[in-house]
Formats: sequence, C-alpha cells, structure tokens
Amino acid sequence: MAEPAGRPTLSVGERLRPYRVILGARMRAQRQYRASFVTDIVGTLLVGVTEFAEVWGVFHNVPVFGGLTYGQAIVVFALSNLCFSLADMLVGHLDTLPQVIRAGQVDAYYVRPLPVLAQFMTSDISLRRIGRLAVALVLLIVGLATAQVAWSPAKGALLVLSIVSGTVIFSALFTVAGGAQFFLINGPEFTNGFTYGGSYSAQQPQPIFPDPVRIFWTFVIPTAFVAYLPTIVLLDLPGDGFVPRWLAWASPAAALASCALAGLVWRFGTRHYHGGGG
Repeated sequence: MAEPAGRPTLSVGERLRPYRVILGARMRAQRQYRASFVTDIVGTLLVGVTEFAEVWGVFHNVPVFGGLTYGQAIVVFALSNLCFSLADMLVGHLDTLPQVIRAGQVDAYYVRPLPVLAQFMTSDISLRRIGRLAVALVLLIVGLATAQVAWSPAKGALLVLSIVSGTVIFSALFTVAGGAQFFLINGPEFTNGFTYGGSYSAQQPQPIFPDPVRIFWTFVIPTAFVAYLPTIVLLDLPGDGFVPRWLAWASPAAALASCALAGLVWRFGTRHYHGGGG
C-alpha cells in the first residue's frame, strides 16, 4: 500500500508571504495621509539633529573627548544611531506592548497561526523614523570621509558586519524589553534604561565611563560592539587598553548572545502571560 503523501514543503518565499502582505499593508496605510507622514518624518529628522547637537556642543568646548577628536566622534555617533534607527524602525513598536497587555488585546495574537513575536514585529513598521535614519547615514558618510579612513577589504567587511550586528543587538534589546513587560506591565522606565540607555551609551566614547559601567555596556549589554569598538579599528586608533582592538570582530558573537537572551526572555514572558482577564 502506498505511503500517504506528506505535508507539502513550502519554499522560503511562500513562508514569508504572509509577513510581506502584512508589512506592505502597514506601509501603505502610513503613506495614505501624506501631510501627516511628511510631518512625522521631519519630526524624527529633528530628533536626530538635536541628538547630534549634543556632540557638537561638547566638541565646541573641548578638542578631544574620551580619546576621540570631533571627526572620530561623528563616526561613533553616526554608526550607533544608524543601527538604533534601523532597529527602532523594525521592532521599536514593542514599546507599546504594556498598553496592549493592559487593554487585553494580546489574547488575539495567541489564536492566530503566526508566532506571537512575528505578529508584533509585523504589526507596524514606522516609516516616519526614516528621518532619523537619514541623519545618521549622512553623518556616517561625512564622518568616514573627514576621518580619512585607509580603506581595505577587511575594513569594508567590518563596517557592514558592524551595521548588521549593531542592528541585531538593538533589536534584541527591544525584544528583551518587550518580554520583560509581561512581568512588569507598568515598568517601561526600567526597560527603557536598557534600550534607550543602551543607545545613549553606544554613541559615546567608551573611555568616558568608569570601568564598572564599561564592563556592563561591553559584556552584559554589549552596546560597545555597536560603534566604539568598530570605530577604533576603522580609524586605526590605539584604543585605551581596556579591551583588545580585535574584539571589534566579535560583534556577530555579541549579536548572537543578545538574540539568545532575547529569545529566552520573550519565551518566559509569553508563557507567563495567562490572559487579560475581564
């Protein structure tokens, strides 16, 4: 007797199709009201400019800060903001999870066929954050040009690797913050310390922090791998001896460790949730 036919094997494109449909609908909805869409983009652009104004203000008063000159600090700032903006665009809306939990709307995600995290990630994609992303990209180009990088294939690969790994690290931090909300509910300030606090630490020259803080932002929450460590290698800087320069190449390992932590926290959080009540 012939064996029963197995389940049809879906290609990668067919598996991703539901996500593409959802994301496409979300992006079209955001562009529907053009005046509001443009205003939002301008608003995020001003956020990026305002954050950079802090860097300019510091170097307007001191020529060297944390072992970096103005042009070198631009690279650190731009690289960290580029990664954070990409992560914020993709998964930053996990910040709204406490409101969704309190409203009892999370239950709907559990009865749908897609994974809960995938549904949250595709529930929105904030195109308005393109403004901040554009500021970071322009500053990165300007910073690398003015710093006169001695380019090589290895440095080009490191730059790409750092952008991808940094985006993954910040995305993992957003996911950790989202998973923790299943326990905290009303504790966004605590989780913001890791997401937005991590973003702020990543855009600073790391030597300005005391050693215990540097250990935390390097080996516990690895935001130092996002911008500072790659920058000292890209610009052939000696560093300060706190960590070896070759550690910049370990950014994929830091990203994988962040993803593992994010997966565990999200899994515990979703299993801890028992319903909105009412």
